[in-house]
Amino acid sequence: MFKTNNVTSRIFERQIRTPAPGTSVHSARRFYENLVPSFTIYDVECPDHSFFKFTDDGQYFVCFSRNRQDLIVYRPTWLSFSCKGEDCDNNQELPPQVKRFESFFTQLYVKPLASSNELICKDFFLYMESNQFGIFATSTAQIQDARGTDGAILGVPSFEKITIHLFRLEDGFKLDEKVFHNDCVNLTHNMGAFLYDDLLAVVSLRYQTIHILQIRDSGNLVDVRAIGAYCREDDELFINSSSQLAGNRGDLVDNGTNHDQPNSNNSFLSGIKQRLLSFIFREIWSEETDQTQRVQCLKKKFYFHFQDYVDLVILKVQFLDRHHLLIKFGSVDVGASRNTDQLPAFFAVYNMETTEIVAFYQNAADELYLLFERFCDHFHATSINSIYMNFISSHSNNIHALEQLKSMKNKATSISQFVKKMLSSLPLNCQSMSPSPYFDQSLFRFDEKLISATDRPRQSTDHPIRFNSRRQGDILKFKIKTGPEFGSADGRSKKYSHFLFHPVWPLALSFIQPSLFLPPSAVNIHFRR
Repeated sequence: MFKTNNVTSRIFERQIRTPAPGTSVHSARRFYENLVPSFTIYDVECPDHSFFKFTDDGQYFVCFSRNRQDLIVYRPTWLSFSCKGEDCDNNQELPPQVKRFESFFTQLYVKPLASSNELICKDFFLYMESNQFGIFATSTAQIQDARGTDGAILGVPSFEKITIHLFRLEDGFKLDEKVFHNDCVNLTHNMGAFLYDDLLAVVSLRYQTIHILQIRDSGNLVDVRAIGAYCREDDELFINSSSQLAGNRGDLVDNGTNHDQPNSNNSFLSGIKQRLLSFIFREIWSEETDQTQRVQCLKKKFYFHFQDYVDLVILKVQFLDRHHLLIKFGSVDVGASRNTDQLPAFFAVYNMETTEIVAFYQNAADELYLLFERFCDHFHATSINSIYMNFISSHSNNIHALEQLKSMKNKATSISQFVKKMLSSLPLNCQSMSPSPYFDQSLFRFDEKLISATDRPRQSTDHPIRFNSRRQGDILKFKIKTGPEFGSADGRSKKYSHFLFHPVWPLALSFIQPSLFLPPSAVNIHFRR
C-alpha cells in the first residue's frame, strides 16, 4: 500500500494502526524514506587517523592511529549549532566550525594496543553487541620463508606473534588476550575469525587447527576446544597413552634399541581429516548396493583421489549455529590466491558435539548453491541478540535481491562457473556488511557496482550515487556526491571511494583515496540537515 511522504502523517498513522505481527521493525524502518542524508560537508578537517567502522549498534566509531599502535574510539554525536535572527532555516550557511570532525564525533579515549614490535591489524575488528566488547588483533612482521616445525604445513607464512585482544569499548579497558606463537591467521577483513553469540572461532592456517574460544560476561577468553589434530578433548590423552604402552612393549622386545625411531603420532592423519575421509568413504559406499559395482565406484571416486583428499587444508570457517561449523577445504594455493573461482575447493559441515562430518560438497555443487540461494540468512549466522544485523538484505529475504541474483544467473555464460563464483564467498566473512537501512533493498534502489552494504573501497565515479525509492515510483530520495566538482584535471588518474554508514542515523562518511594503499585525500560527511 502506498505510504505518504509526510513524516507527520506517518507518525499519526503509527499511533492509530498496529502493524501485522512480526513486521513492526520493517514498518518502523520505512520512516527512513523520509529521513535521508540530504546535505554534504566536503573536505572535513579530520585528525590523522585510520578510520575503520561503526559498531553494529552505532554506539562507537572505531579508529586506529596512523602508526598502527593505538586504538582510538569516538562516540557519534549529532551536529548542533545556534544562529541569530529570524531567518534561521535550512538555506542558511553553516558556521565554519561545522567543517570539523569533532562536530560530529566526540573522542572517548586513546589506548595503546600494539607492543613495540607489533602492529595493529587494521582490517580486523569484531563487536560483541550484548556486552559492548570489541575484539582486535595485533601481529609481528610476516616471515615468508619460515622453517618447518612439528605439525606445521609447508607453504604457509609465519608470524612470530599474533595476539587477539578483548576490550570493553565503554571505557577502553583491556579484559583479556589470546596469543598465537609462530602461527598464521588470516585476519584481513575478519577472514580468519568468526564470532557467533559468545563463541569465537579462530583458524590457524599453519597448524591446521580451529580454536573455539568462549567470551565470558566477566571478560575472559576461555579455550573451549581445538579442532584439528584432535577432535575430542581426550583424544590426545588416549593417543599418548596408547603410544606410551606400545613403546613400553617395544622396549621389552628389543631392549631399547629403537629409541631413535620417530614418534608414531606423525604417521597419523589429523582427527578432522580422518573424519572427512570416513564420511567420503561412507557416502561413496552407500551409492551402490551391488558389491562389485561398489568396489569399482570406490576405486574411481575414493582411492584414485585419496591423496588429493589427504592434501586438503583448512582455509576458512564460520558458525552455522552453536554446534555446527561450515569449513572450507582447499590447497595452500587457494589460500594464497586472490581469484579462487577457478581453483578446486570443498565445503564440509562439521558437528562439534558429535565430532562428525554431516555434509560434504564441492565448490560447484548445485545442491549447496540452492541452499545458499534459498537460505542465505542462515549462512550469515548473526547473533540472536543482534538487533540491527538481522535486517540485512539478502536474496533469501528480499525479492529485489533475489531478482538481481536470477538476472546475473541468466546472463552467465556458464552455470557451473556462476555457481563457483557465488560459492567462493563461503564461508562468509563475519560482520562484513553494514546494517544501515539505506542498504535495505525493499526501501531503496542503488547501483551495487558503486556502493553496497559490503565495506570495501571501490573505484570512484564522476557522477553522484543515486538512492531511489522502491515503493514510490522510483523517485530519487537522495544522492551522494564524493566531491563538489565532478571529474578531474587528469582523466587518466583513478581514485577510490569508501563509504561508512551509521547503522541507525542518517549519517555517512565518504573517503576519497588516490590509491588503495594511501590515506584518504578528502573526507566528506553526509547527514540530514
